[in-house]
Amino acid sequence: MIVLKISNASDLVASKVGRFLEMLTPDGLDEAKVEEEVIKKLVENLRAEGIRGSVASVKGLDLSSDGLKLKTDLHMRRFEEI
Repeated sequence: MIVLKISNASDLVASKVGRFLEMLTPDGLDEAKVEEEVIKKLVENLRAEGIRGSVASVKGLDLSSDGLKLKTDLHMRRFEEI
């Protein structure tokens, strides 16, 4: 299993729509939008390589050098079959 943490979602949104508009959107919305786009491209590329499996965007899980930490509530935002 592979876990990917995107740590610069707000910066990516700001680069696309501008810093002012990014400041008006909640960080959670930025994360969800960036994760949605990453999953879409990831699924396209993995399918093209013939890889089969699934990918999900999950809220409530934190990845750090210490390991994975489960927060009180785990929620799957999006799920895609490859």
